Amino acid sequence: MDTPYKSCEKYFDTPEAIGLDGIDLEKYVIASYIIKRPKGMNVNYLSRFAAIEQSTGTWVRVPAETQEVRKHHVARVLGVYELPTYEYVLPKDLKERIYFVQIGFPIINFKGDGIPMLLTSVIGNIAITHGLKLVDLSFPKAWLEDFKGPKFGIDGLRKLLNIPERPLLNNMIKPCTGHTCDVGADLLYQAAVGGCDVVKDDELIGNPSFNPLEDRLSAYMEALDRADSEKGEKTLYTINVTSKFPDLFENADKMIEMGANALMINYLTSGFEALRQLAEDPSIKVPILGHMDFAGAYFGGEWTGMTSMLTLAKFPRICGADSVVLPAPYGKAEILDERYEQNLKTLRYPLQHIAPTLPMPSGGITQGMVEKTVKEAGNDILIGSGGGIHSHPDGPLDGARAFRQAIDAVMQGIPVKDHAKQHKELGRALGVWGTGKTQLIE
Repeated sequence: MDTPYKSCEKYFDTPEAIGLDGIDLEKYVIASYIIKRPKGMNVNYLSRFAAIEQSTGTWVRVPAETQEVRKHHVARVLGVYELPTYEYVLPKDLKERIYFVQIGFPIINFKGDGIPMLLTSVIGNIAITHGLKLVDLSFPKAWLEDFKGPKFGIDGLRKLLNIPERPLLNNMIKPCTGHTCDVGADLLYQAAVGGCDVVKDDELIGNPSFNPLEDRLSAYMEALDRADSEKGEKTLYTINVTSKFPDLFENADKMIEMGANALMINYLTSGFEALRQLAEDPSIKVPILGHMDFAGAYFGGEWTGMTSMLTLAKFPRICGADSVVLPAPYGKAEILDERYEQNLKTLRYPLQHIAPTLPMPSGGITQGMVEKTVKEAGNDILIGSGGGIHSHPDGPLDGARAFRQAIDAVMQGIPVKDHAKQHKELGRALGVWGTGKTQLIE
């Protein structure tokens, strides 16, 4: 009896299986993986097994998996590349070998079924394979055409807020949860009147009894109107509608009816398609902010799961998030500079008909980090700060003012430290936190 890997050799790469004219890559989603396996394992066989396991076959040939079925529905190994590429002999002390593998999955197998069946196909059963990580997906037009992407995106948000050039400023209301509606409304007012363009619920507050959605929206929007009239600028409040189904969608509809000017969803705990349903609903005509909590469960493993680029950028963008919270390497978040840069590019680079999504660097960012953040991420960002505003020694109003002063300095080409000498609020912030990485409370 054949082993599962060895049995793949019989039919997978034959001209009859592939078709004499080869394959049309415009009919395939191309998945890229990094695979680490023991020295003695042939990854050519493993790759073929993975392709078959995730499309037409299983560990043994079955009669109904005919030549015709394989021709149209089997996934194809497009390339297996070893890193480094040994040609003659293997080092005697080598224990493991690392490969870059690309597999094409026929979109006919899952077109129209969205993200659930895509992920089931490209990283379903093989997700339990030790030493295999999905690093990227390339989509043909025929598959991506089903997705509408952001309604607003970067350009739409800038137009809505009448901010053509400078970086935008966000505040997360702190404490994260446990506060009453009145307390939250006052905190929102101070952050907004101080200069925040967006104020968001923390991801940890949904629709609790001590601060229910309907009461929260009424009080917060009243506070927002007051703040906007005083500062002469528009502010968005992204209320968190995350909940179980169908309450999530009922929450969103109710908030829109009551006058919400933006929504937020924890898209990973709710699901990519929940975000997509909100974004593609024609009755929801306000921006949607996607929060990335639970993301580490997807990309935290070095050799398992899928990359942060897919989790934090490519999937939420095609599903319609107008802005996405990103962990930034400047504050409390743990992420490599390279991954952060990759995520920024993925949210903003050209992607067929999908509009760019506004990145929101976040996680312990303070006023002293604005210069570095803008230098590395550019102006098309929504700078996220929670504690850096609410823990300002003179209160959240001055905390927000200090951020705007730092942003103004960067836009004028003035070093933030120099600007702080003439601006009390910014000077106080730098006196507390400086310009370095956030020191976490022990």
